Amino acid sequence: MKNSNKNIIKIGLLAVCCLIGTSCKKQLDEYNPSALTVDVAYNNKTGYEGLINSCYTDMYYFYGKVDYIGPSEMGTDLWVSYSGQDSGLTNYDNTLTTTYGTLKTIWGGWYSCINLCNTAIYYAKTVKGYNSQADVNAKVAEAYFMRAWAYFGLVEQFGGVVLRTTPTAVGGVDTAPVRSSETAIYDQIISDLQFATANLPLTQSLRGRVARKAAYAMLAKVYLQRTRLGDVQKYAQLALSTAQELINNQGKYNCALYQSDATTSGFAKVFDGHNNKNNTEFLWVQAIDVTGINPDGYNRGRTRQYFLPDLTGKGTDFGTTGTGILYGRANTKQYKPSGYLLTGIFDPNQNTPDTRFANTFTYKFYASTKKTITAAIATAYQKDPSVIGHVIQSSNAFYSGPDYFLPAGATFEAQVNTANDAALAIFTPNWTIPADQKKMMPYMVVDPTDIIDPATKNYKIPANFPNDVDYSGIFPAFKKFSSMMYVYTNQYWLGDFPILRLGEVYLIAAEAALLYNNDQVTAAQYVNVIRARAAITSRQSEMVVTPAQMTVRYILDERGRELAGEHTRWIDLKRTGNLSAAYLNSTNPAAGVNFTQKNLVRPIPQSFLDAITNARQFGTNGY
Repeated sequence: MKNSNKNIIKIGLLAVCCLIGTSCKKQLDEYNPSALTVDVAYNNKTGYEGLINSCYTDMYYFYGKVDYIGPSEMGTDLWVSYSGQDSGLTNYDNTLTTTYGTLKTIWGGWYSCINLCNTAIYYAKTVKGYNSQADVNAKVAEAYFMRAWAYFGLVEQFGGVVLRTTPTAVGGVDTAPVRSSETAIYDQIISDLQFATANLPLTQSLRGRVARKAAYAMLAKVYLQRTRLGDVQKYAQLALSTAQELINNQGKYNCALYQSDATTSGFAKVFDGHNNKNNTEFLWVQAIDVTGINPDGYNRGRTRQYFLPDLTGKGTDFGTTGTGILYGRANTKQYKPSGYLLTGIFDPNQNTPDTRFANTFTYKFYASTKKTITAAIATAYQKDPSVIGHVIQSSNAFYSGPDYFLPAGATFEAQVNTANDAALAIFTPNWTIPADQKKMMPYMVVDPTDIIDPATKNYKIPANFPNDVDYSGIFPAFKKFSSMMYVYTNQYWLGDFPILRLGEVYLIAAEAALLYNNDQVTAAQYVNVIRARAAITSRQSEMVVTPAQMTVRYILDERGRELAGEHTRWIDLKRTGNLSAAYLNSTNPAAGVNFTQKNLVRPIPQSFLDAITNARQFGTNGY
């Protein structure tokens, strides 16, 4: 079946070329399916399942890469740009135009996926080799799900776009497309997901393949997001009942929340590397093969490096380095947490019962090289003379064994001298430490008062720092996707990425209960499940909230605590009416300063506009 695989690849490449603006004529001239026709390739079970496999390919460039971080998380209340990086999406400045690179990438990826799914759905009517129509439906349901995933991304990012359900291999390339309404696109998404919930198998043998639990979670998420277009009670009720199908039947769908114990919260267990490859809460993942059998080989899991502080600058005074196996490559840093995320979303208290800040961020960075604090360093960082001569130990140690997937092992930071913070170099808590205590701490200490200007709510600029010590590059680092177990190099991480997880389904149900009939009791029940498992068992009672506290805004904050960095914040603000200048200026002014109504959607990529004949009629979304 080598020729059939070539056909799959060529048709997929043709779709990408035609949808993102590469010369279609050149690709059509070069396309030659050899002696095997497309019909023959896809009308047999082997070729058809190869086609279904290809429907997943483009998602590799969304999760674990930089391109989808900006569109899904930036320009919100949670994050800011590091030194102007990705400023079009973080700050909505004038660089956000039709030529913005990451938008071209996600547009092309989603439409490539759609075309492959359309092809699979088309040939499901004629494919041979399955035992029953039910078997065919179970397989093509994966294509229906993936098409819904792609259109959901497109409609949220770009608004009304081209809705196409026939493959280019059959219907040809449309050079004069028309926009469909957002409601029409949502109707298609919902129909596709309803088919998926009815036909997908309960379980899949391969990680990353969508099963019925993923379809229910996605459908609940879509129903809730659909409320922003009207018919609020109708779609909220559907979101609630769909979410409850999963919540109430976890055994049937082979999923479960991690539960807290006396020493570890359930939330901590979600992102524990030991649970990564067989996670009971992950309903759908971007599965990464640790042997490199991925569309881009080992070039995976780079998310962590884009959220790193400056470990090569002032950090070197305390023994950190900019390139390490555990923390990653600090030279590709792009984003940092907003002051609102650190102290408004998360509880800014050292003794908080909520473990989610501690398990979302690295806030202790250990030295890679032994370092002695000199008088010059003590003076520069306003330390008490008593710390002069203190030796910060190296934490580097060679490690191999059952907690590391590469048997050869590697040298990691944070392996030795950490129990009593003997190797602690940089400390970035989200709570305030009194100045007199900071002076006595023999390492760099940077809390929110050191980096956030209370007047502007933005990061301080160099002129704001006392004694010219600029701490703007020092902050906690996002760490959900960086478990040591799956670190491959200082750049690549080979853990799976959750796309949908059960914790979010509880919060979908809570918000839907409020929107449907203002059922604060039900909303509180679901929220309290999530809050309780964020604490160890002895402190769970401290996490309980009352029905009277249940508002959409409260749940939005809870989603921030639970889901920060998981590719959902931008649409969360959009759905709840908080993607606005007023809200952003009150929480994260760096994102709000340039925001206007046109920023509710992204610019249509120029590469697409250049490839069609009716670009003027199609429009640019106001950019």
